[in-house]
Amino acid sequence: MVRATWLWAMALGCLLAAPASAATGRVIKVLPQFMDRQGRTSLSPSLYERDAYQAELRLNPSRRSGLRYYVQWKTRGAVWQPLKLRVELRGVARGNLPKQLTLERKLAAKHTLFSRWDEVTLSTAQYQELETVTAWRVTLWEGASLLGEQKSFLW
Repeated sequence: MVRATWLWAMALGCLLAAPASAATGRVIKVLPQFMDRQGRTSLSPSLYERDAYQAELRLNPSRRSGLRYYVQWKTRGAVWQPLKLRVELRGVARGNLPKQLTLERKLAAKHTLFSRWDEVTLSTAQYQELETVTAWRVTLWEGASLLGEQKSFLW
């Protein structure tokens, strides 16, 4: 009886003393999309229509007013600090260095079983200041810890 109680106490102590696993996460997909003057990325919910409208906006820069990044992300494990998405953008080079801009968005969900989509929008003023986006990087952060990233070819 004493031996069984001692074994149960040891097992419980090991479970309580085990360190909590840190969160892991990743950025699954990033979809940069142009916005028109009304702030739309598509004229209808159809994926075909969205792609056709994005091609039209790509060919007609005068019809664009901004850029929106749709980001699919996921975390696993316990999340102890606030999550955020950071979008870093590089624009047309002036002189020796390209223009750079960083956008951040705090995420409401701490942990989800499935992946989630969130968006980060580059406003009209920011879009005009940056002119043309030549490279981007999207990162997922838990406090000061980098969980995952995805970047464009030219980053």
